[in-house]
Amino acid sequence: MMADYSRVRYLAARWQGYDRLMRTNPINPDATARVEIEYCARCGFLPRATWLAQELLNTFSLELRELALVPGQGGILEVRVNDEVVYNRKDDEGFVDPKVVKQAIRDRIAPERSLGHSDKGRSDH
Repeated sequence: MMADYSRVRYLAARWQGYDRLMRTNPINPDATARVEIEYCARCGFLPRATWLAQELLNTFSLELRELALVPGQGGILEVRVNDEVVYNRKDDEGFVDPKVVKQAIRDRIAPERSLGHSDKGRSDH
């Protein structure tokens, strides 16, 4: 009986280590930001959501712990950073400009960081 309990503890410890590893950015284990893009699957917004995800991963590869695509419905296209909405298609009555989303995310996770040409018009650059 004791051997079975030891095996369970061993497997649980291995799983916890694996689970922790899978929830970290291997390039920057200290990254804590989670971005979620919820898109309307019925409206065919998946290509737009994946394009936006690619833009965000290219820009914030060191700062993000995770980026998730979440299928939704009702015409939704919403971007959240650590559960805070930074963009909602219904508020803008149109589609996202990646520059605006990148600036909103940067302002929350790395305010000192420059976005290069996307920062034109920003007063501190």
